[in-house]
Amino acid sequence: MENDYKVKVENVTKEYELFKTQSEKLRSFFSLSKKPVPHFWSLMGITLTIQPGETMGLIGVNGSGKSTISNIISGIIPQTTGYVDVRGETSIVAIHAGLRSNLTGRENIRLKSLMQGLTNEEIDELMPDIIAFADIGDFVDQPVKSYSSGMRSRLGFAIAVHINPDILIIDEALSVGDDTFYQKCVDKITEFKAEGKTIIFVSHSLKQIEMLCDRVAWINYGELKMVGDTKEVTSQYREFTQWFKKLSKKEKHKFESERKSIQKNFSIQNYQKKVTEQEQAANPEAKDIPAKVHKRFYGSVISEKMSVWNQLLTWAVLIVVVFFCLVNVSGHSLEHVIDNPVSIVHPSHTLHLPGTE
Repeated sequence: MENDYKVKVENVTKEYELFKTQSEKLRSFFSLSKKPVPHFWSLMGITLTIQPGETMGLIGVNGSGKSTISNIISGIIPQTTGYVDVRGETSIVAIHAGLRSNLTGRENIRLKSLMQGLTNEEIDELMPDIIAFADIGDFVDQPVKSYSSGMRSRLGFAIAVHINPDILIIDEALSVGDDTFYQKCVDKITEFKAEGKTIIFVSHSLKQIEMLCDRVAWINYGELKMVGDTKEVTSQYREFTQWFKKLSKKEKHKFESERKSIQKNFSIQNYQKKVTEQEQAANPEAKDIPAKVHKRFYGSVISEKMSVWNQLLTWAVLIVVVFFCLVNVSGHSLEHVIDNPVSIVHPSHTLHLPGTE
């Protein structure tokens, strides 16, 4: 059924502004000018539906947007435009996601479990099983910053599968670690599939994808190239990778540069116009198509940029704060400074208490 889904994303895009330094990013945040900033569109209009109990594979070359869409679905980052509906609690397993480097493994288990809504009593009950599954020995009481990538992945996977999520997102977490742990993870995923859990599986390994996934989505340089039966999509993807490998170094560079240029020059306005025209052509009698498309694009989006009014308000508050700091340092009363503004830069030698000046 159309509304019987676990995850639904429509017309999802993700834009990143390419700042060279943190200070440049901060200046842009407070700047009132409209100076253009180089940007890059990691996603350019992804529409995808995942059914309850389905294992959906995400494949694509490096930098295509697989991790970006999985992070948006899990709520780690917001989309720039588009509609995202996730029906259930998610838990993401990625090599560098969700673990605090300065905390120990045991402390991370408790923190992440608390964030998922478990009580301390429930965590105490699960703790031995999580530690046993992770199999990182005495390192469980050491800071995570001392862990190898394989140990991080072990701990993250162990936590995720034991807090019983509705939707499990696995992002390249099986690409590290030994064969013993890999098999343990596969067995757990198979167990989740048997229980009817919804799984999103991101991987470069087509063998893992073919073994675990019911359907596959191929994301190619920010666009949804293909979605469908696992065998069909992986076959098409293999043909693409084989074709790409046969290219010369110069041809590969040209192809990648062209694709990245498209991502840099993507226009959200043109894309929205295209979607509106397509839906209007499909429903010529409908009068509210433009409003519906606009709502779908921006209705559930949290803006990551400051509006001009918010910037003006921020500057006003900053000026007021600085003014009162200067009044305090000057040693004069507020009434004296208001009557004699120049006195704010001529501090008194004696601190005057209110009502004594």
